Amino acid sequence: MEQLVFELAAPEPPRLANFLTGRNAELVGLLPRFVAGAPDAMGLLLWGAPASGKSHLLRAALALAQEQGVASRLIAHPAELNNALDCAGNTFYAIDRIDEADAEASAHIFTLFNAAKEHGGRIIAASRAPLAAIPLREDLRSRLGWGLVYEVLPLADADKPAALAAYARDRGFALAGEVIDYLLRHGRRDMRSLLATLDALDRRSLAVKRPITVPLLREWLQQEIEWEKPAPSGPVSG
Repeated sequence: MEQLVFELAAPEPPRLANFLTGRNAELVGLLPRFVAGAPDAMGLLLWGAPASGKSHLLRAALALAQEQGVASRLIAHPAELNNALDCAGNTFYAIDRIDEADAEASAHIFTLFNAAKEHGGRIIAASRAPLAAIPLREDLRSRLGWGLVYEVLPLADADKPAALAAYARDRGFALAGEVIDYLLRHGRRDMRSLLATLDALDRRSLAVKRPITVPLLREWLQQEIEWEKPAPSGPVSG
């Protein structure tokens, strides 16, 4: 069967609670302490392959800071810094896709690092490339190197069934092995899409008061496909 693409409702907001830790236990354990001000490092760089969970963890850390009442700012792309930069004092900055910073954005980030160091702010950044390979000016690279650097490791395919089952248990519903197998055969295999699928299936299961089974999954998927079919063209009689 041709691999199916699930068009889903918006997934849950990124939080540590809905991140499948896998081989990233040390990093996940560190993030709350980093947000709270320990260890003694003002910067944290997360790097890894696409869809490994970097942006999720970045935004989860930002959410932790906001929950603790810490002034915070998300910079979803370095291009957002090409305007005048307001370097606030004790602020928690989250910079995604820092490896795509151009010369102007790099200069702003360099200024931001200096201001954060002086005023007690903190910066967490995400990159698809390791520190040594990020095409940034050397003084900014050294600033990034002042802090902690972690590779975010994607969940191995062999670990996904157990991780999906555990995710479902943590949210109070059972997920049979055959449902997991079906998802892994016919859906997108990256964890963001898989978790969004589970969230949507859980909502569907509650709505129709039926457990999540392969027949329910097939019915739901067929309904999604029918909704996406274009309306017939031509004159309409009335």
